Parts: sequence; C-alpha cells; structure tokens
Amino acid sequence: MTILVTGGAGFIGSNFVIDWLDQHDELVINIDKLTYAGNLNNLSSLESNESHVFVKGDIGDSALLKNLLSRYKPRAIINFAAESHVDRSIHGPEDFMQTNIIGTYRLLECAKDYWQSLSTDEQSAFRFLHVSTDEVYGSLPAEAPAFSETHRYEPNSPYSASKASSDHLVRAYHHTYGLPVLTTNCSNNYGPYQFPEKLIPLVIHNALAQKPLPIYGDGLQIRDWLYVSDHCSAIRAVLERGDCGEVYNIGGLNEKANIEIVHTLCDILDELRPVGADSDISSYRDLITYVKDRPGHDRRYAIDATKIENELNWRPAETFETGIRKTVEWYLDNTDWVEQVISGEYRQWVERQYA
Repeated sequence: MTILVTGGAGFIGSNFVIDWLDQHDELVINIDKLTYAGNLNNLSSLESNESHVFVKGDIGDSALLKNLLSRYKPRAIINFAAESHVDRSIHGPEDFMQTNIIGTYRLLECAKDYWQSLSTDEQSAFRFLHVSTDEVYGSLPAEAPAFSETHRYEPNSPYSASKASSDHLVRAYHHTYGLPVLTTNCSNNYGPYQFPEKLIPLVIHNALAQKPLPIYGDGLQIRDWLYVSDHCSAIRAVLERGDCGEVYNIGGLNEKANIEIVHTLCDILDELRPVGADSDISSYRDLITYVKDRPGHDRRYAIDATKIENELNWRPAETFETGIRKTVEWYLDNTDWVEQVISGEYRQWVERQYA
C-alpha cells in the first residue's frame, strides 16, 4: 500500500507526511519542487524512515509523474503542491498560473491515465485528493454567514484565482472521466514549519529580533484560524470516508482579526521570552507598525465546517488558545530552523513588501 504526496516538503504537506507516518507504516512517495518555501529540513525527523521516499520534482513534469505512478502504484494521490502566498502572486502571478493551474492539469492527466490502467477493484479504491483554500470564495461582509461548500466562487487575487481554476479542473476530471476525486477547502493554517512570510511566523521572528511588526491597513481583516495538525486529521478523514466528487470545507472555528492575532502573539512572547531591561521597548506590542494595505485585500473569510462534522465526524482538536501557544513554543524551540530557511532573497522580499 502506497500513497503519493505532492508538495510534501512545504508547510502543510510536511506536517501531513510526518503525522501520516506517525500513524501508518504505509509507504509515502513525497514529491516536491523545493522552491523557496519547500524545505527538506522540515522532514529531517524522517531521514531514517524507510517508509518515506523523497523525490525532488515538479508536478508539471509529466514524464516524472508517469514514472512514479507506474513504479510505486499508489492507492491515492494527495495534492498539496501549490504556490500559496497572496502577496507574491500580486507581484509575480506567472508562477501561480504555472504551478496551480498547469501543474494541477498535468497531475490530473497522469492520474487519469494511471487510474484507467488499474483493475476494477483498484479503480474503486483509488482516490485523488486536492487540497485547496477558502480564498476561492472571495470576501465576506461582517454579518454574512460563513462559506459553505455551495458558496459561489469569487476569487480576488491571482493566487485565489489560480486555486479556483485548479478546483474546477479537479471537478471536471471527475464529471468527465469519472476520476474519483475529493476536494478540501481550508481556512488559514498555522503551526510548525510555516515559512516566515506568513503572519504568525513573521510576527514571532520579527518580535524576537525586535523589528517592526507590519500590520496591513487597520488590521481588522478577519480570518478563521486552523491548527495544521487539525487540518491533517481532517484530510485523513476525507481520504478515508469522503464521498467521491464531493467538496469538504475545513475550518478551525476561530474567527480572529489580524490585529488580535498579533496582540496574542506579543502577549505570549512577553510571558515566555520577555524583553530585556536594556531594550528600547517594554512589550513586543510596542513594535506594531501599520503599513499600507495590500491591493484587493479580502476583508473576511469564515468557514462553515458543518458538512465535514456531520458526515465524517470531524472537529478540530485544538482551540486557538492551545494551538497558538504550541506554535509559539515550537518557534522558540526551533530558532535554528527559522534562520536556515531565511535566505538573503527572503530578507530582500520582506524589506520590499513592507517598506
């Protein structure tokens, strides 16, 4: 028994692979392009695990995909591979179109051909699980109900538009060819191994260095926050019990404004790693700096996770309070990991983005 995971050296993908191998001895073929956000250090705990096979490669490489599918004959493909940062998509959308749309198309083509070559029983057992985002639904007014699986797609950034396109491709391959697909749309993830361009690790890293904590606009943009291990458990539930062709929204049941997230992080850091008496600040909150809002910034996202709870009996195990403390403690205990992933290119990007 084998599964193939794409993007398994990134933030969510690496957490999924680690969690999977903690609970299964099933072989995992892990393919990742190792762009700036893909990091083999995320997988260092698996170096001696014979059930983990890492392959450096691109989901747009059809020849490589066909070879892996033919050689390892997986019973499932879980597709995490994606360019995922909205800010980067605004400045350079080409990479998002290539990976999220063309890459997903080529992965689907290879999966379809492979699936059609299987025996009837193997075809029945096979699954293609596509991991997507709540950003495909657009922006919610403050009083509007949360996104359900039937909410209209209204993507507002090149990133979310590219993910919406990939979702539609996955749906089309199910309805046209019968490929047994599953799609998940998750809310904002946080936790270990998240690249420090995203809000929570960026704030932790900058605070410890006593650098400004950049807040877009008024900081009142609202997101639903999902601890990454809860996301991984939801994906396992969908893979095991989900109905083919269905979409499942995965949320953390934690709507928080960005400024509230930053205040919480500062307060935990004040407790766990207080600033020294010789510092120019008395609290990490003193580092908060408001910067110009990004173009097309969605005001609110919120996930209605009723379907996955009712049909698959899944709910997040972590509250925001428990998850965010675990996250801060992980980054405090793994400062070497952060320093290793922050390259000169990353520092230049941050300086340009938040100038």
